[in-house]
Amino acid sequence: MFKYILKRLGISVLILLGVSFLLYALLRCMPTDFVDSKILQFQQSTPEGVTEEFKQLMYKTYGLDGNIIEGYNDWLSNFCLLDFGKSFVNQRDVLSEIFSADKLGTSFMIAAIATIFEFLIAIPLGITAATHQYSVRDYVVTILVLIGISLPSFFFGQMLKNIFAIELGWFPPAGMSDESRTYVGFAKFMDYARHMFLPVLTVVILFIGGRMRMTRTNMLEVMNSDYIRTARAKGLSEGKVIYKHAFRNTLIPVVTGLAGLIPSLFSGAMITEEVFDLSGIGQYALDSMMQGDIPVIMTYNMFLAFLSVMGVLLADLMYAVVDPRVKLA
Repeated sequence: MFKYILKRLGISVLILLGVSFLLYALLRCMPTDFVDSKILQFQQSTPEGVTEEFKQLMYKTYGLDGNIIEGYNDWLSNFCLLDFGKSFVNQRDVLSEIFSADKLGTSFMIAAIATIFEFLIAIPLGITAATHQYSVRDYVVTILVLIGISLPSFFFGQMLKNIFAIELGWFPPAGMSDESRTYVGFAKFMDYARHMFLPVLTVVILFIGGRMRMTRTNMLEVMNSDYIRTARAKGLSEGKVIYKHAFRNTLIPVVTGLAGLIPSLFSGAMITEEVFDLSGIGQYALDSMMQGDIPVIMTYNMFLAFLSVMGVLLADLMYAVVDPRVKLA
């Protein structure tokens, strides 16, 4: 086990190096960058225009004067020294910007709460759809799956916002708290919960479909196995057959979802945060991408890449726990 983990960690380092180079190269190949935008602003505000020497000085100041290889080597050297740089936009430390409580904390809370409800709702519904195939329950679950898969997040989020926030006024339309009032204790918690309800509901409904479909499909495959018929022939109750024998053998696809679950908790729901005007990490990353803020984008995406690699490793280790037949070597 220990040798397997060391081998996987070594492979993970190579993967992260490859991801970082591709990401940096793509950012440098964008049609316009942060310096181009700043120079355009100076040209619009300065009647005499901007000299070529000033342009070169701007590129050198932001570390974009060399080619892609030179720029990547500089970034990698600083990254190995745990120097993640400063944001091009506000010259603040990148780590303090990304890992601030109001950005990362907001996105994490939305994703964590939505993930809990997603599992609590999707897995039981997927099981009941599989055990009652072609029944009303199965058709209802199928409809929910189609809704979750088909609806774009910006459309569904805006629809919920128009109905429940603007038309009915049951929930606040935007923000994370009511700035006009000061709440303390339980009242503050309830105000936060009211603001988070619609974003969480949007994420849950949009992502619940895939989880239900996966659970239903795997349960149907397992329910037709010989050992399930043997368990029923032994006189075991239907509950034990389903939850002790059948469901346990569908856990491997669920464990596979851990690989994408961990980075999704910290990546932020960009479009949902944009619709509900939440200052989460997703919206911040989107704004940084639009502005060409390379230090922020690199640090943010490398953090997600690291979580993805660790998620895959954790999922592989969990396979041996779920299925004793899996041997890690």
